[in-house]
This record gives sequence, structure tokens and C-alpha cells, in this order.
Amino acid sequence: MSVRRIFFTPRGFLVVAGIVLLVLGIVGFLNIFISQTFYLTTAENVAHVVLGAIALAAVFLPGLNSALAPHYRSFVIAVGLIALFFGVYGLLLPGGSPPATLNTFGVANLEFIDNVINILIAAWAFAAAFLTEQVPA
Repeated sequence: MSVRRIFFTPRGFLVVAGIVLLVLGIVGFLNIFISQTFYLTTAENVAHVVLGAIALAAVFLPGLNSALAPHYRSFVIAVGLIALFFGVYGLLLPGGSPPATLNTFGVANLEFIDNVINILIAAWAFAAAFLTEQVPA
């Protein structure tokens, strides 16, 4: 399987991003990410675990995967739009020191590195969604 197919198809994006989110959420519960530059709140960890599990279930759960497969591209575009929103929104917020600064709807903090990561995820999601025609499924 080629790198393009793994990373730059909607299905590949859901698998890789799902694994990364699930691992990030689980590791986040161990309070490893609590520095001033990258801080994950409990709410962020829960969101990462849930979103990662949903992405992986959409691809690997029998029945669900066949029902959702025609919509993978739409899901990936939605993920890209959400990531882009939070990346840009986070850049517009005044800075502060975590964990005291819960500046995103009172649930999560967005440090500069979070914003950069969200913008990169958006770019990856859009590439996976829109390069699909060039890469056979």
C-alpha cells in the first residue's frame, strides 16, 4: 500500500487520524501534556478518545463501515473545516498561561502549538478529501 493511499484518501485519513487521536487522548489522561506550550485538559482528552474511536469505528466496524463508506469524503471535509475553525479561532484569542486559561468556549485551551496543529490537520484533511480522484480507492 502506497503512502499516498494511507495518508491522502478519506479512508486513510480516518484510520491514521483516528489512531493518533485515540492514542493522544489516552496518553493525555496520564497528564504528560501539561507544559506551558502544550496543555491538554480532561475535556480535550475525552474529545480525542471519542473522536478517535468514532473515526476507527466508521472504518472498521462491520455494517457501519459499509453504510458510512460513501460519506467518508464528506466526514473528512467536515473534520478539515472544524480543525481550520479552531486553528484560526485560536490564533485570534488573547494568549494566556494554561491551565488557568480555558479560552475556547470554556472547555479547552488553545496554545499556539494547538493552533498550528489544527491548521496542519485541516490541510491534511483537505488534501485527503480532494486528492481522492487522483488515487484509486
